[in-house]
This record gives sequence, structure tokens and C-alpha cells, in this order.
Amino acid sequence: MPAAPATPSTPADAAARATTGPASVAATPAPRPTRRQVLMGTGAAVAGACVLAACAEERPTPQGEAQALGALAPGTRVVALADVPVGGAVSAQLDGHRVLVTRPAEDEVHLFSALCTHAGCRVVPADGALDCPCHGSRFALGDATVLVGPAVDPLPEIAVRVEGADVVLAG
Repeated sequence: MPAAPATPSTPADAAARATTGPASVAATPAPRPTRRQVLMGTGAAVAGACVLAACAEERPTPQGEAQALGALAPGTRVVALADVPVGGAVSAQLDGHRVLVTRPAEDEVHLFSALCTHAGCRVVPADGALDCPCHGSRFALGDATVLVGPAVDPLPEIAVRVEGADVVLAG
């Protein structure tokens, strides 16, 4: 049987082999990044890591909020009792922390962190409950237990009492 010809049979075959054959791959080395590209890429990676670390460190947690509020002086005024509707809740701010004051019954008042235990979003008063608008979690007025997830943990509670016409920290 005769051997196959060593040269391509047509000029198109020769051109195809010249650009796609193994010899052409080895002949064109991959471009090396410039020093500027390496430094810019490294800088971006470091900056990204710093931003992520800063966010993780500065983001308050519901438990941290509750601890900070628990350290405030007993008797610190939170809101006027008349401002909290029976069967409802109000948002308030206490020493820079967002809180929720609930009043499930005439003689029952609670104070909870307003940070959702799922992802730290701000929880707001809703119709007969406390809602997280970010992911749809819903919490009970009386004990902040989870009514609807994705949150699985209740909102942390801070002890309060009624003193005169105000809701104050119990300490």
C-alpha cells in the first residue's frame, strides 16, 4: 500500500494545518501580564478583601444590639406608653439602636431588637405582627417568635416595664 503524501493535497488544507496544527500553538506563547496588570489585580483583590472584612466587622447583630441596650441604665425612657397601640407595635431608636416596642395586650409591653435574625435587615411593625421586608420573615408581637421564615430564631428581647406613662428599660 502506498504511503500518504507528506504535503497537503490543496492550498486550503495547507493553510488550515499551518494555523491549527501543533506547530502553530507552540510558536505563539501566551502573552505575559504587564507589571501594571499584576499590581492592579493584586490591589483589587486586597481592596475587596478589606471591604468584606470591614462589612463583617461593622455589621451589628440582633444579639449585639440587645446586649448594648441591656447595658443602658435601668429607667431609661424608650417611648410613651400611649404611643404604642394595643395589638400593635412602634419603631423607636434608643441610644442609636433601632428597636420595636410591642403591646400585644393592654397590660403587656415588650421591647425587641429591630434587626432580623436571618440577615440583619430592619424589622418593622405590621398588621398584628413584626415583618422583615427583605426576605419575608414575620415575628409574633408577644414573644417575637418566628411565624414565617426564613428566619429561625426569635428577635432578642430587652427587659422593659411601664413606669408612669412611659415604657422604660427594666435593667
